[in-house]
Amino acid sequence: MNPVFDREFEALVETFAERLTGKTTPDTIENVKKWAIYSHIHKTMPALANHWNQSHPEAKAEVRRLFEHIRALNESVRAERAERSETSSPE
Repeated sequence: MNPVFDREFEALVETFAERLTGKTTPDTIENVKKWAIYSHIHKTMPALANHWNQSHPEAKAEVRRLFEHIRALNESVRAERAERSETSSPE
């Protein structure tokens, strides 16, 4: 592939991970990629996701933990942003 595109796309994913979770560690970026791909599969091909979940119950549990972890990080980021906007808005 095009190395310029690869760098630019990785930068996009890194920015997305940071805005979603507040973190840009390699592990977080990889987890966000997995989360995004699984979310897309689940929404566009639910039968495939269900089949995979039934065939791989341990992996399904890991996906669940991943989703809960991403959600917790996102809720923390949202709370932090809300707190900052409350303290910075004039009364």
